[in-house]
Amino acid sequence: MDKKEEILKVLSLNLRKVMAGSNLNFEQLQEIRLRVNKPLIVIYKNKEYFINKEYKFDSSKKNAYIVTQNEMRETMEYISNYSLYAFEDEIRQGFITIQGGHRVGVAGKAVTDGDKVKNLKHISFINIRLSHQIQGCATPILPYIMEEELVYHTLIISPPGGGKTTLLRDIIRQISNGAAEGKGTTVGVVDERSEIGACYMGIPQNDLGIRTDILDCCPKAVGMMMLIRSMSPEVIAVDEIGSREDMEALEYAINCGCKLIATVHGSSVDDIINKPLIGRLVKEKIFERYIILNAKRNIGYIETICDSRGTVLFHG
Repeated sequence: MDKKEEILKVLSLNLRKVMAGSNLNFEQLQEIRLRVNKPLIVIYKNKEYFINKEYKFDSSKKNAYIVTQNEMRETMEYISNYSLYAFEDEIRQGFITIQGGHRVGVAGKAVTDGDKVKNLKHISFINIRLSHQIQGCATPILPYIMEEELVYHTLIISPPGGGKTTLLRDIIRQISNGAAEGKGTTVGVVDERSEIGACYMGIPQNDLGIRTDILDCCPKAVGMMMLIRSMSPEVIAVDEIGSREDMEALEYAINCGCKLIATVHGSSVDDIINKPLIGRLVKEKIFERYIILNAKRNIGYIETICDSRGTVLFHG
């Protein structure tokens, strides 16, 4: 099943006609935004467009197709295979992963128990984010984060939407598989937001390599401990670290002999140093390599790779 089929089959019948009739290249489609009684919006080639009633791209909302409540209800039925209850754990986190690894963000009325969200009802907002793998995108940086079969503790620094998860995903795949003549590495992935592996029914929809084990929808700090105790990873990979619990788990993993590959939001090493928790790890030179992405140049653009002393090893 190709990407177009994977997306169209979870949309209401009317929305399928609209999206199919718009002649979109689904390989370049990034998001579909649905809101009750609001215009149909897509993010396509990094730009926002309305889809109008003639199924055409439009920069104006004047003639935009308006999404109805019935279309939202029907779409949620297809997304959940007519059983929202079966996806209750995912919904309380605000998203459902569908076949193909595409992530459906949802919002509506939160049902709470104290300060915890138990469920969502009256779902009136849907954001379908299409999964895009770029296999090979990590190839240029591998010589900087590996020496023979040794992986350096690596931190990928990027602003939101800068391509850090895509890069992390391909690093995991390549070090897991190993080069044709080399040894692969056992990798443990804690995929808290189900974005790295994008598991559907427990099976990763993204290729993370043949020696990779995944804990899906598990808090990073808890998951790192679980993987170390149960799966004996040589490398642990996590996305978007930041909490105190994350830092403690990272230090525990290092003391257990695991190598780390992690990502964090930021624009430079100096920016990260100023953050109170992770800044300490940077000052203590825990990370041996830093990869800085610059989304202003291009999504996934590698601006700099440097070592723990700040020596620039690569400049884009």
